Amino acid sequence: MTPGLQALAGLGAGLAGGVLSGLFGIGGGIVLVPLLALALGLDQHRAQGVTLSVMLLPIGLPAVLHYHRSGVRILWTLVGILILGFLFGVFTGSELANAIPERPMRWGFVLFLLLVALRMITQKSGGKAKAGAMDRPTQEYWIPGLVIGFAGGLASGLLGIGGGIIIIPLVAWWLGFSQTEAQVTSLAVMLPPIGLPGVLVYAQAQAGFPWVLMAGVGLGFAVGAYLGARGATRMKGAHLRRAFAALVVFTALLLAMKH
Repeated sequence: MTPGLQALAGLGAGLAGGVLSGLFGIGGGIVLVPLLALALGLDQHRAQGVTLSVMLLPIGLPAVLHYHRSGVRILWTLVGILILGFLFGVFTGSELANAIPERPMRWGFVLFLLLVALRMITQKSGGKAKAGAMDRPTQEYWIPGLVIGFAGGLASGLLGIGGGIIIIPLVAWWLGFSQTEAQVTSLAVMLPPIGLPGVLVYAQAQAGFPWVLMAGVGLGFAVGAYLGARGATRMKGAHLRRAFAALVVFTALLLAMKH
């Protein structure tokens, strides 16, 4: 594939991943990895390496800024606590991935995702925040923040999926945030280069980076994330929550069909 076609293909893949990231607050890797692997012919390790490398840049920033300008609050103290928990979780998950048989681990996670989706679909609230959910004393966020961040990182390290699909429903349920508040919190967690350890492993195992492809993916993702965030802030909380639940079910089906 010529450099020009590589850039265009990367732009398309990044745009698709970015739209879902901005719309649902997920990392986008759940879309980028299969697109790069299936549509562009990259092997699994190279597709994951490219995705991790692109995600080191704050390409979700346009989406976060749009949420903020639309009046969605961001609790940066909680974001920092979640990042701390995530780093411990992703390290633990990476270690456990080599010790636990892949099939039972994956099917257990599929069941968990389906339960999450069922809970979101049957939830009666319209996606509104609980009164005072973002105004608690800082110390009240430490335990839930560390546990939620650890759970997201653990899932990411174990199964190679974005932690947002775990962080968002737990932040909404446990802390009482609205769906959009939970989503922008998840996006903010991904702004720092928390995937750097994985990129270093990739850089050592692969012969160089496909820079042209990565540039296209990064640009497309930034644009798509902004467009997705615009859509999210215009949707009603209940509709957004159900759409996210559908994405969770889709993720579970992808994992179930994985050989």
